[in-house]
Amino acid sequence: MRPVRLTPLLALAVLFQLTSVSFAEAQEDLESRLEPVREEFGLPAMVAAVAVDGEIVAAGATGLRALGHDAPAEVEDRIHIGSDTKAMTALLAGMAVEEDLLSWNSTIGDVLGDKVPDMNETLAEVRLEQLLSHSSGIPSDTQEMIEIYFNANAFEHNLTDLRLMALDAWKDHEPVIPDDSPFQYANFGYLIAGTMIETAMGQPWEALIQQRIFQPLELETAGLGATATPGLIDALVGHSQENTGEPEARPWGAAADIPPIMGPAGTAHMSILDFARWGAWISGGAHRGPKLVAPETLAYIMDPKVPAKIPNPPPGTPEEGGYALGWGIEQFDWADRPLHTHNGSNSMNLAKILVDPEVDIAIVVATNIGGRQANLAAGYIMKELYLAYGGN
Repeated sequence: MRPVRLTPLLALAVLFQLTSVSFAEAQEDLESRLEPVREEFGLPAMVAAVAVDGEIVAAGATGLRALGHDAPAEVEDRIHIGSDTKAMTALLAGMAVEEDLLSWNSTIGDVLGDKVPDMNETLAEVRLEQLLSHSSGIPSDTQEMIEIYFNANAFEHNLTDLRLMALDAWKDHEPVIPDDSPFQYANFGYLIAGTMIETAMGQPWEALIQQRIFQPLELETAGLGATATPGLIDALVGHSQENTGEPEARPWGAAADIPPIMGPAGTAHMSILDFARWGAWISGGAHRGPKLVAPETLAYIMDPKVPAKIPNPPPGTPEEGGYALGWGIEQFDWADRPLHTHNGSNSMNLAKILVDPEVDIAIVVATNIGGRQANLAAGYIMKELYLAYGGN
């Protein structure tokens, strides 16, 4: 492993651990970076954390949990991480592979054919690895898929049954792989992958992520769905601009998150500190405890599987990169090598994660509103923290 470059701020971060400087003071330093960016981009709140060599060296929170309420954002507050959940689903798949319950080449038909008969032959031949790398030919969300996600049957069935019903409703479609690139970001593909995992492992995806990831990593704030306790403003609350064009807090109920059926694609939440702990476990290459999978399995998950072309990317997002299993690989103009990263958003929140196993750094940034401004602000902070804490 290449030694960490001791930039001035990284040296300062080390000093925090070696002198009487408190973590609260380190936190204040990071908040001084976040607040002007939060104000400039008009965000309700902004939180971030940095982990180096498995330890959180800085964290900060600024702004409000919810507009219209006077509760300030704190680093212990739960934040919604959206599609950053996909990396956790991919890790559960790795566990199933290690336990010989699945293989990366297991097909939808192999695992679910008995439960969803008369499936389109091409769809039935789609492999688990294709689903997890967005290269199956299943398209990005269509209107038909959205109607399946929001099906009124949600009140009458368990989530495992609902996911099987979703696949059954879409089973006549034939996946089509584009000529220029096989990459099509497909939430529906992750819904199917989650169904394969829970079928093979004999437990609902919701139980698996709790028992096999959240609990072993001691992510005590981690959960699924909307962040705030009904009736309380005790977390970073998502904000929607759909109705009036102005940010509106969405604290509770169905309007506060995407449908639970989409859990494998992106419904996890946790504090920015726990999000950093998750990132730190990844950046450590599975060499630090707890043992969730073997280092070789995590390396396979993180290895790029498909080139990814992003049409009309937002500013700061490369047009091309790669996609592994639940992780994107991007070459940023401020880094000297491609980095593992991912964005997550349920349209009301936005979370970014970046890990660099070469120098064992994990950086997480989140805000409680979605959209272009949130993406730009979080991307700017991610870059600044990477350069400050050991990247180059």
